Amino acid sequence: MGKVGFFGAGSMAEALLKGLLGAGVFRAEDIIVINKQNDQRLEYIRKTYDVKVTRDYSEIAGECSILMLLVKPKDVGEVMERIKSHLNERHLIISVAAGITTSFIESFYSKELKVIRAMPNISCQVKESATAIAAGRYAGGRDLKKASEIFSSVGKVYFVDEKWLDAVTALSGSGPAYVYLMMEALTEAGVRAGLPEKVSYELAVQTVFGAAKMVVETGEEPLTLRKKVTSPGGTTMAGIETLEKMGFVNAIVQAVKSAARRSVEMRKESGVSGNS
Repeated sequence: MGKVGFFGAGSMAEALLKGLLGAGVFRAEDIIVINKQNDQRLEYIRKTYDVKVTRDYSEIAGECSILMLLVKPKDVGEVMERIKSHLNERHLIISVAAGITTSFIESFYSKELKVIRAMPNISCQVKESATAIAAGRYAGGRDLKKASEIFSSVGKVYFVDEKWLDAVTALSGSGPAYVYLMMEALTEAGVRAGLPEKVSYELAVQTVFGAAKMVVETGEEPLTLRKKVTSPGGTTMAGIETLEKMGFVNAIVQAVKSAARRSVEMRKESGVSGNS
């Protein structure tokens, strides 16, 4: 696939480095990393992964055919300004910046620029990310295949229309935080019911892990599995009825809607025009 350049050296960049190198998608000598100002972090990346690092934006754009935008949404415009004079038709830009449209990135180049947006989540650090990818106006099947190969190294990949990415960001991008909050709540509930905190925590973590694994490995839908666990008049039924009374499902739905709205707001705050 040629060389790949990472703009950004944060946790997402490191997770992708681990995945790509571990899966043999790229060799260390085919990866160049740059960040905005943290020299200590850049040196850590160089020593840990034996990849090349640089402070020269023209170098990374000149040597690499795949350019990964792994920066905060507000910094995408600055990166594009720095590299736009070095872009050409061979480049494929892959952005993970929430809310930043492919049309915004394409606007920095006067000709056809291949752009793909990706929305991975924090689980890429353990190679279990749910990553949605969407093609821009000029990206084709070969480009999507490259992006899929990259993100498949850290989890599963799903192809979506770009108009759905605000919802994807709210669901799978932010979703792990909702699950972590539920785990915190289960732990606290166990403590209030009389369990030692360590025991309650370990039971909560394993319960969530086991429940997810059941869905994955049995192929049964969550609704079917829930009905199997919920005996009429039993303890689980009592708990479910309380959750329903307290509006549990609606709370999750509203959380996803709020996160999706925030994704739209962030795009406007960044001065990005166009829809997802």
